[in-house]
Amino acid sequence: MRRLLLAAFAALAATSALAETVAIRTTRLLADPRSGSPVPATLLVEGQRIAAILGPEAPFPAGAKLVDLGDATVVPGLIDSHVHITGDPGRGPLYAVTVPPERHVAIGARNALATARAGFTTVRDLGSAPLTAIALRDSIRDGDLPGPRILASGPALTIIGGHGDVSGFRPEVLEALSNGNSCTGPDQCTARVREAARRGVDTIKITATGGVLSQQARGLEKHFTDAEMKAIVETARSLGLGVAAHAHGDSGIAGAAAAGVTSIEHGTFMSADTIRLLRARGTWFVPTLMATQGLLDRVGKSIYTPVVEVKARQAIEAWGKGLAAAVRAGVPIAFGTDAGVFEHGRNGEEFALMVDKGGMTPRAALVSATVGAATMLGMEAEIGTLAPGKFADIAAFAGDPLTDPRALTRPVFVMAAGRTIPMN
Repeated sequence: MRRLLLAAFAALAATSALAETVAIRTTRLLADPRSGSPVPATLLVEGQRIAAILGPEAPFPAGAKLVDLGDATVVPGLIDSHVHITGDPGRGPLYAVTVPPERHVAIGARNALATARAGFTTVRDLGSAPLTAIALRDSIRDGDLPGPRILASGPALTIIGGHGDVSGFRPEVLEALSNGNSCTGPDQCTARVREAARRGVDTIKITATGGVLSQQARGLEKHFTDAEMKAIVETARSLGLGVAAHAHGDSGIAGAAAAGVTSIEHGTFMSADTIRLLRARGTWFVPTLMATQGLLDRVGKSIYTPVVEVKARQAIEAWGKGLAAAVRAGVPIAFGTDAGVFEHGRNGEEFALMVDKGGMTPRAALVSATVGAATMLGMEAEIGTLAPGKFADIAAFAGDPLTDPRALTRPVFVMAAGRTIPMN
């Protein structure tokens, strides 16, 4: 046994010795976006982790690979906590039910690379066909594909006929296309959460209200009952899972927050009372302003059906108002874009919208995509800031994101868990 242990330790030591050391040098390191100004420094990366942060004059190990980023601003790898990694807005409303899941994975691999190249090293996928985002998650984690770390929910839980369910087909077609993600009553909703956990999801998503892009004329208000949402949240919590609630209408936002969800996604029509509820409960708000930009890019161009067109115009009218009110009230904000409703790789455009429409400072917007999102995801010990021992999730941008949020659309270097992302 002792010989076996010694052999195992020797093999581990040999593996560690073979791990390449990378020295990333910059004149502008912002290791913790919450405070301070960028400073000259060198990051030492060994394997997937940051080994050390050295001063500008300190020597680094002989043989280390040097990456000199000049005056690019280096920040923690960005986190987008609301994407649809297998989504493709150019393929129309029937994409999800006409394109086989194997193709979804291939499209998702393309999207994952575009997302990482934009500076995002962690994403929370909140809606994809069963096992597709999970397959991508595991492939990227194991080094088979380049891309960001993925936290996957699989199909969102929905009421029968609600946003996220399949409708508009013959009964036998509906049965064939169903993802098994709809539920009625607390018991069935509990079962759906457990089934999702069995598939290996990292989080649960529910559609607490109707959706803008749903073809059903069900409105944008509350869908699940209070008892159903409470059952979902309590079951998820017992399994170590958080719950993200898609919610546009005020009644659904308030119901989901009262049930104890981790985050409200979109929050388009929040009232002052509901915003106070979020603040009191510490519920995170993920505003996804780029989703509305995606609507604006397409509305009035005969792309949407009449039902969707009406809801899209309503959302555009309310664009950014909920975020501005939430910021004033002190609601915790986590960055998320709804990429997949618009083209992947444009995620960084959210920052300027958060400043221009939501009234956030450039620093606060950056914090929402680093420390804020990491804290919401329960991963602040691993990502969100740059420090020895944390994952080497590193992004560099041309310009100063503390004064110009649009600088975060100009990435020049990205490393995800110690792996350099090819930029072209």
